[in-house]
Amino acid sequence: MEIANLFIIIGFVFVAVLLIVIAVLVIYLFIFDRNQYRHAILRNFPVLGRFRYFFEKIGPEMRQYWFNSDTEGKPFSRDDYEHIVKSAKYVRDVVGFGSKRDFEEEGFFVRNDMFPKLSEEIKMDQNENISTKRYILIKDPLFTQREEKWEEEHTSAYLLHDDDAVVIGPNTKYPFVLKGLIGMSAMSYGALGKNAITALSKGLGLAKGTWMNTGEGGLSSYHLEGGVDIIMQIGPAMFGVRDENGEMDWDELKRKSEIPQIKAFEIKLAQGAKTRGGHIDAEKVNPEIAEIRKVEAYKSIDSPNRFRQFSNIPSMCDFIEKIRNHTGIPVGMKIVVGGNDSVEELAKYMKATGKGPDFITVDGGEGGTGASYQELTDSVGLPIKSALPIVVSTLEKYGVRDRVKIIASGKLFTPDRIAIALAMGADLVNIARGFMITVGCIQTLKCHSNACPVGVATTDPDLQKALVIEEKKYRVVNYLVTLRKGLYRITAAAGLDSPVHFQPKHVMYKDDKGIVTPLEEILKSIQTHIASS
Repeated sequence: MEIANLFIIIGFVFVAVLLIVIAVLVIYLFIFDRNQYRHAILRNFPVLGRFRYFFEKIGPEMRQYWFNSDTEGKPFSRDDYEHIVKSAKYVRDVVGFGSKRDFEEEGFFVRNDMFPKLSEEIKMDQNENISTKRYILIKDPLFTQREEKWEEEHTSAYLLHDDDAVVIGPNTKYPFVLKGLIGMSAMSYGALGKNAITALSKGLGLAKGTWMNTGEGGLSSYHLEGGVDIIMQIGPAMFGVRDENGEMDWDELKRKSEIPQIKAFEIKLAQGAKTRGGHIDAEKVNPEIAEIRKVEAYKSIDSPNRFRQFSNIPSMCDFIEKIRNHTGIPVGMKIVVGGNDSVEELAKYMKATGKGPDFITVDGGEGGTGASYQELTDSVGLPIKSALPIVVSTLEKYGVRDRVKIIASGKLFTPDRIAIALAMGADLVNIARGFMITVGCIQTLKCHSNACPVGVATTDPDLQKALVIEEKKYRVVNYLVTLRKGLYRITAAAGLDSPVHFQPKHVMYKDDKGIVTPLEEILKSIQTHIASS
């Protein structure tokens, strides 16, 4: 028999067998679908109905890559995402042709000065430089992988001048001095994997002048890896500083405070995306995380909604005072603002007693989280641009504003957003998801599942292999330095020599009818309302 005929027969047999297998599978699925009780579609349309579930499953990816416009996607649009990625990867933040912002919509705008500052008039630390690495795009063909070159980059760190340094807790034994206005918001080891935390720590350390918040999951060795300054967060469950009964272990707290990198503690009352205690699924709680948090491995963790150690402003301030006196370092608190009177009692008590936090982190309701509930993320807690003026105005009403530093957070991932927050009264800014994107996050929205495909929000050792620390740490540096540079650029445009000088008069608000109102007037109306309450 000729070879050609033999191949024809083999091919015919293969196709026949394949068709028989497919037919048997279809018949089996038809019978199974028709007789199952869980899905009405499959009972009426066996086999065919499975296509419905397939397309439903891939819907988020189809919308993200094909159907959403550049400015539509949530929580971050394609433009938002690409802006962060390009800054981190290429140290490039320029755009061509024009803005994609809808100027017919209402929004805030930075007021430019007729005579902006020249480069030589900008006041910043001219001596601090950093070394990083960035990609240079050579070719970007349609069907093959883009061609890039990785090269050394030496640049200014764009840090504040010594005269403008921000000091948290100036009256404590060990004040926290900062020469950068932007830091990493609370992200716990456990919510993020060890490679992600390590890359962030190393990148922030290389960038200088910044800080990293541990999140309520406790301090890990990965947070310490890069030598960056650390704000250690303490949540209601006391992870990392708790005894076997869940109470504060004061000896352990003291030991943590003696670690040179730990510059402050933060008491977490609430988070913008979840005004309750934190949650972490069982599969993320590996033995190492369990040891760090002092909990049982592979068991879901739900922090209490609030601290059991205090239930009102006086007892909370006593708790803060005790931590400050015990450790000698600044102590702050993280809050979510719910209404005009949310911080009224705190401000009043601070004025009457002299007690209170060294800093207040104001987290907007638009903030992110590893795991929460839809009703909390969507509708509980005010967004940052509403919350921030309330806090500032209330503290000013009682004459205690200058006693605390305010850290703002809530999608403040670009220089213009940061400038507006500073003008509203923030002293510093926290960013979380922007930094997640720099180390590889692609917004699959699976942070709660331990199945993050790029190894960021997962403790799965196989998935974490995707995140290469020695490459991603430079993206962290590049993004942060690009933010600082952009902030100085917008500062100069506003006629200022340093971003610490942003005030309400430097921002305007345009409504949907085109009518412009100075931010000063908006804040005065808020202050008047609060003063009369």
